Amino acid sequence: DHDFDVSGWICAALCRGVKEIDFHLDYLGDVLTLPAVLFTCHSLVTLKLNAEGSKIEVPSDVCLGNLKTLQLRNSVVDGDSIHRLISNCHVLEDLAFIECFLAYAGALNIQTPSLKRLVLDFDVVEYRDFNYVVVINAPNLVYFQYTDAVAEGYALCNMKSLEKADISIYRFDSSDCETSATHLIQGICTVRSLSLTVDEVIFRTCRLPIFHNLIEFEYRGLGFNGRETWLVEFLHCAPNLKTLTLNFLVVAETQWKVLLMEVPSCLSLHLKEIKILNFKGDARMFEMISYFLDNAMVLEKLMIG
Repeated sequence: DHDFDVSGWICAALCRGVKEIDFHLDYLGDVLTLPAVLFTCHSLVTLKLNAEGSKIEVPSDVCLGNLKTLQLRNSVVDGDSIHRLISNCHVLEDLAFIECFLAYAGALNIQTPSLKRLVLDFDVVEYRDFNYVVVINAPNLVYFQYTDAVAEGYALCNMKSLEKADISIYRFDSSDCETSATHLIQGICTVRSLSLTVDEVIFRTCRLPIFHNLIEFEYRGLGFNGRETWLVEFLHCAPNLKTLTLNFLVVAETQWKVLLMEVPSCLSLHLKEIKILNFKGDARMFEMISYFLDNAMVLEKLMIG
């Protein structure tokens, strides 16, 4: 009986005042029921759970008063369980859902004043329901990673402490995908370092915020037509940018050579370093490099790889 063995091991460890639990459980059924004492243990500081293919049941009684790190990987989670779990971790600093499947969520609600690092990395599959709202209130958050299809809505507030964000968003069936994606981007506009992966999901929007604090930007866009126009428009919204990393393939329709747009002020005044990854040596790639060399007036370093 695997469930009995696992519960016995966990209870034995908790009775001895263990501070860290890290276990990997493969395919122990559709629903994984863990011992209730795991969710009321005051000695636990770190809890990492890899429950491959199983939905984690969170009991109604949760109190993890000293838990600072919570990581769930390859698990099925629902919005209510997430909220019930993290709202009773009052000193939580590091929260990560890695390659998890988010199910039955009307809202993903994370309101944790102590939180400093947040990773939301969800499986993007066609049969998932993306009609939910992401609510984040984390005034001390420093690092935020988000990977998912665009949800129905976003409410991100009190993110002024945010220093680095890594955002990868993809388009699935959504009535107003652009608006939702824009709300997500607006919620992190105080960030200093941003890595962004998008397809055409927010390509046509003209409601991007001004990123006054942004000094490092990595763009990992997918191959949609007109990407150069979107990128230059984005750079207009990052007036103090110092480092730009471009990591994408240049598609044949790219028109850097005849780009008739005002040069972003960051190129003229602040941009000192450009890194170009995935360099293929084709004519369109050289056109892009020429654009930046012609317009980056204070450039100190160009790295090509």
